[in-house]
Amino acid sequence: MVDVGDKPETDRSATAEGWLHISVDAVRAIESNTTPKGDPLMIAQIAGIQAAKRTAELVPLCHTLPLTRVDVSLELDRARQAIRAVATARVVGRTGVEMEALTAVTVALLTAYDMLKAVDRTMRIEGVRLIRKSGGRSGDYESADETE
Repeated sequence: MVDVGDKPETDRSATAEGWLHISVDAVRAIESNTTPKGDPLMIAQIAGIQAAKRTAELVPLCHTLPLTRVDVSLELDRARQAIRAVATARVVGRTGVEMEALTAVTVALLTAYDMLKAVDRTMRIEGVRLIRKSGGRSGDYESADETE
């Protein structure tokens, strides 16, 4: 692990996004609340929050962080035939929370996939990326092609 002991504690946040592309049948099942395992958006939101809190257990050499906030949202984008997941993680600490935001999005999308696999075998996860971060020595970052 990288030694961050000499770095000052600062407010830090990171926001990530990703997409789960789904079939028309999956869109209809979500809209009509007829998915076999229940509401994939609600369960995926909870899974994403839980994943952010456990990132250090999943990613080798990642620092354990005392997160002060994790927000995960999932929305059905009918026009794109996709579910968009967005996660923001916050901490007052010595290292950033990019990995927590990215992990939250990834696990949320994997959970939605699991919840919908009985309806759609053609799903694909795409576009998982950091869209913004703030705080720390390297300063702020914002994706030039942010979709949020």
